[in-house]
Amino acid sequence: MVEANQAVQTNAVSVKTKSKASFYQIVWRWHFYAGLFAAPFLIVLAISGGVYLFKPQIESMLYQNMYYVEQPTDGSTALAPSALIHFVQQMHPNGQINSIMFYDDTTRTVEIGMVDNDIASSVFVNPYSGEVMGSLISGERFTDFFVKMHSELIIGGTVANYLVELAACWTVILLLTGLYMWWPRNRASIWGTVLPRLGQKGKVFWRDMHAVPAFWLSLFILILVLTGLPWSAVTGKQISSLATSTNTGYPPYALGSGAKPESTLKTKDVAKGGPWATENLPVPVSTASSYVPLTINEAVIIAEGAKVEKPYRVIMPKNEKGVYTVTTSHTVPGGEATLHLDQYSGAILSDVRYADYGIMGKAITVGIALHEGRLFGLANQLLGLITCLGVIGIVVSSFVMWRKRKPQTKLGSPTPSKDKNRTRVVFFLMLVMGILMPLVGISIIVVFVLDRFVLSRIKPVKEWLHGA
Repeated sequence: MVEANQAVQTNAVSVKTKSKASFYQIVWRWHFYAGLFAAPFLIVLAISGGVYLFKPQIESMLYQNMYYVEQPTDGSTALAPSALIHFVQQMHPNGQINSIMFYDDTTRTVEIGMVDNDIASSVFVNPYSGEVMGSLISGERFTDFFVKMHSELIIGGTVANYLVELAACWTVILLLTGLYMWWPRNRASIWGTVLPRLGQKGKVFWRDMHAVPAFWLSLFILILVLTGLPWSAVTGKQISSLATSTNTGYPPYALGSGAKPESTLKTKDVAKGGPWATENLPVPVSTASSYVPLTINEAVIIAEGAKVEKPYRVIMPKNEKGVYTVTTSHTVPGGEATLHLDQYSGAILSDVRYADYGIMGKAITVGIALHEGRLFGLANQLLGLITCLGVIGIVVSSFVMWRKRKPQTKLGSPTPSKDKNRTRVVFFLMLVMGILMPLVGISIIVVFVLDRFVLSRIKPVKEWLHGA
């Protein structure tokens, strides 16, 4: 009787152990294929993001002669905006001025946006003397290259945007499956879990160099991914739509005076680089009347009177019904502002500040500032850099691990589990994540169809893919 009970218990433990091993095998397989797809993109995103974090320092060094001037010691004040624009127009008589930006550093030049011969550029003017210090073509600054690499893989276009978003979303799955695999089950030692076994060699060493840093950085990587999604092509639109439909982004009509907007334009159509939370804010229209149009000086006075904090940009009206738009994506999220001014009466038709944002708008604004490394200064930049370097190290160590276990003639993927029930459970969980991240869901279905009905029917491909 005792022997029978022991046999039953031993059999139960064996079944439970096999079940856990089977589930682990399934998760490992998803982790492997997710990493195989996402790894190249993660390297690109980590390098470009790591550079962009230090945009202020890099540009200040590269363009120092254009960005900075000596502040007069005789107490001279800055020239009027119209005077600065006049100096630019003298050098570019055919140029069309479309914006002017003021910085919060008294030694910074004023940046005037213009289009000349269909080429958009920024002209930098000494605010005290009116001397034109130089110009840069829009999109051709050093850090602009890394921005395009980060968001569009340099090549640009819809497909590139989708690939970046897909890689970011699969990174979430990589983190979750990786944490499951990392989770200590049968050992209480800190070695190999929270501290790497540096004295080991071969597979154990590289496993620890992959898993341990990934554990420590998992939260920061997840935050970077999630705070980057508001810019994405598909998930970003869903986030924006959710914020708008629930009134948790910004007030639908944050009007200071006048009727609701008649224009079909959105703020992002007239003001590039403004606050995320107000990108889809409707742009009001100016009411043509007997008023003489405002000068840029008067528009700036109104912005200053409305307590808009520098740095801020004033965008000129595009036509007779256009408005002056004032935006600032302040270093500190609480200083963000988006104003639209009637170009004739000077009335503030719309005035939206950080305090007006809903809970989603505020949270995403803080997240974006954190993502860009400007939420809490240098410490934020360094934390972001450590995370980017960590991602590169994690990807490199995974590649080494793969090469050490990969047979010469096969892909080296984990062997498929024969436990169909658990395979279905994991697949269902993946689809749930696919609902939250649509591109992931679509990619899972595409891979499933290819694997089930196409690749599995081609014997050499099947052996290469599924062979350990």
